[in-house]
Amino acid sequence: MMTEEAFDVIVVGSCMTDLVSQSPRLPKEGETIHGRNFFIGFGGKGANQCVQAARLGAKTAMVAKVGKDSFGDGYLRNFKDNGVHAGFVGQSPDAATGVASITVTDAGQNAIVIVAGANALLSEKELGEALPAIASAKVLLCQLEIAPQTSLRALRMAKEKKVTTIFNPAPAMADLDPDFYRLSDVFCCNETEAELLTGRPADTAEEAERAGRELLRRGCGAVVVTLGARGCLVLKSANAAESLPATPVAALDTTGAGDSFIGALAFYMARYPQMQLGEMARRAGHVAAASVRAMGTQSSYPHKGDLAGELF
Repeated sequence: MMTEEAFDVIVVGSCMTDLVSQSPRLPKEGETIHGRNFFIGFGGKGANQCVQAARLGAKTAMVAKVGKDSFGDGYLRNFKDNGVHAGFVGQSPDAATGVASITVTDAGQNAIVIVAGANALLSEKELGEALPAIASAKVLLCQLEIAPQTSLRALRMAKEKKVTTIFNPAPAMADLDPDFYRLSDVFCCNETEAELLTGRPADTAEEAERAGRELLRRGCGAVVVTLGARGCLVLKSANAAESLPATPVAALDTTGAGDSFIGALAFYMARYPQMQLGEMARRAGHVAAASVRAMGTQSSYPHKGDLAGELF
């Protein structure tokens, strides 16, 4: 199923229903504590990134799989509400919609357990159905909450059609296929993922730069290492690393902030292709900073109208 106009951003990835509990702190092993609040929201790294790009004004499509259940029905409505094309989102009777159980503390930190469910069933068959749309897109974005080989195939399809690729290696896996690096125009990870992938510490800006250089050597076009409240590093092989400080904010809930950043980065790469990557990352940082001021994952993501005009 295609629409007449080419998509700015196509995301091949995950949809998760978030089951969110707020508590004073994280429980210790074997401990039960009282929480203050509970709500159900929409999440999953792929869908989060897609929705953030859409809210900024990108023409987006999602390639994903949900269950043939109430959570899956709700997710399709959510895509429609956010202007995301969902013609490539299948509903499977063979598995439940993916879920993420999230505990958020009063300090804004979180702990998350995910169950992939239908996300694990997304396969090359669905990619084949989406190929015409992928071939004409401006940016393709993938992560690792679906079968890694499905993400790898999507990146390969995009590169064969000269489509710009962004890869977010999350949740991180130590034995990542080397082709992921070579197929990534922009490889965007956080410091924890950079450390797991390279075996190098990435706690300080200097360490993160060394880890980022190692990722570049593996074949990435460019590397962005996000450092949470410390901003991000942008590395391209011929240039000095750019260190971009974060916008100072009082964080209410950091859940999904990294996905907000990557969705915004995809938006800028698709809509402002002549902009320097460092400037795109700086603006994406402002978008992510806005997201941590509200509770929830996608529910916290800003729309274009919520942000300063100078970001567009």
